[in-house]
Amino acid sequence: MAEFIKLFEENPNPRQVAKVCNILRRGGLVIYPTDTVYGLGCDITNTKALQRIARIKGVKLEKANWSFVCADLSNLSDFVRQIDTPTFKILKRALPGPYTFILPGSNNLPKDFKRKKTVGIRVPDNAIARAIVSELGNPIVSTSIYDEDDVLEYTTDPELIYEKWQNLVDVVIDGGYGGNVASTVIDLSKGEPLVVREGKGSLEIL
Repeated sequence: MAEFIKLFEENPNPRQVAKVCNILRRGGLVIYPTDTVYGLGCDITNTKALQRIARIKGVKLEKANWSFVCADLSNLSDFVRQIDTPTFKILKRALPGPYTFILPGSNNLPKDFKRKKTVGIRVPDNAIARAIVSELGNPIVSTSIYDEDDVLEYTTDPELIYEKWQNLVDVVIDGGYGGNVASTVIDLSKGEPLVVREGKGSLEIL
């Protein structure tokens, strides 16, 4: 049965954040708020946790296209090949914000992602998500949690999320109501920006 932890975005409680990170280090799965929809995440270096998410999502781990949630752009060079100045300027303008950027993957990717040519990078404008990643010390891999309801594409109420997911994950964070519009996905891996999915983020940053 998952733990249900309340965190406030204005001031995420460091003790509770540390508790979440300890769960992640032990291979736990977390559902947490972002600046768009609630996400399902785990430590990107933990193979067992990654396999659990793959099973939940019904995909093979090596075929999964999940994004890496980072605290800022400082550890980008750990996962992404050298990027040019125009690309970096777009990232600086847009992040933190409701965007996923597809960038060319580097040779330093964690072992489960070694064969990936590209990675999706997120720096959400949400203090809870960024506090968790900062405390953990490396990104979390993340995927949106969809709703099976035809009308609601994403669940926004943390208590309803907990009801549905409590036996599948280890912790659900109540960070208030989530959004129901996903991030804008922009492919920057080939130079010219290509909009893959228009979501919450404005395209004026391009």
